Amino acid sequence: MTQRYQVLLAYDGFAYHGWQKQINGLSVQEVIEKAFEKIHKQKTSITASGRTDAGVHATGQVFHFDADGKISEYGYEQALNTILPKDIRVLKVKKVSAEFHARFSAREKRYDYVLTRKKNDPFSYRYKTKVRDNIDVDVMRKASRIFLGKHDFTSFTHAKIPENKPRVKEIRNIVITEEGQDIRIRFEADGFLRYQVRMMSAVLIRAGEGKLTEKQIQAMLDARDKEAVRFNAPSEGLYLVKVTYDPEFAISDDSET
Repeated sequence: MTQRYQVLLAYDGFAYHGWQKQINGLSVQEVIEKAFEKIHKQKTSITASGRTDAGVHATGQVFHFDADGKISEYGYEQALNTILPKDIRVLKVKKVSAEFHARFSAREKRYDYVLTRKKNDPFSYRYKTKVRDNIDVDVMRKASRIFLGKHDFTSFTHAKIPENKPRVKEIRNIVITEEGQDIRIRFEADGFLRYQVRMMSAVLIRAGEGKLTEKQIQAMLDARDKEAVRFNAPSEGLYLVKVTYDPEFAISDDSET
């Protein structure tokens, strides 16, 4: 009998060419599937809540896989963390029904984009994006309100979008906080187009630096044109923090409780 497992995962994306398997370059998915091959002695496919791009990190990625059910949840957690490199960690494994799908069962996603005002910090370049000391966070907060609600975000993706794929996303919350010399932009939505969070972050950074007005940002959004926004924030500042599911599929790291 086939058993489906849900896995909560964290990883440092610096060394990887994104989540999805690549012809040229090591991916997070490839490393995990190779670990499963050592455990199961055969290939095992995994399906994630969504793919992250090269250099993007995750503290709350979720994926699922199917197996024969002979190994316990804790057994998988221990086996995977023994085999996987230290920059990929399994936080929780949970048995779920076959109805669960890591991508299609998701109800909400949270991404954080982290900025820093620190200069010459050798410990920041992998994990934060450097911005000017005088960036105006209040201006960023005001500009962020433009994105709230349901909008067609075609202007905020460079990816090719099939005609039948929805371009309307509901941004439910954006919170911008200062943490010492760091600035964190928190995005919560029913989903995001590829590059959308990084492109929105780039726009908010430029607003805070006095390079874009709210009127210009509104015009970019209203254009619904992939050529309207020509900049993208670097990947190192972006984190997939949480994927929210219905209560029966909720998953969390036990160490946080």
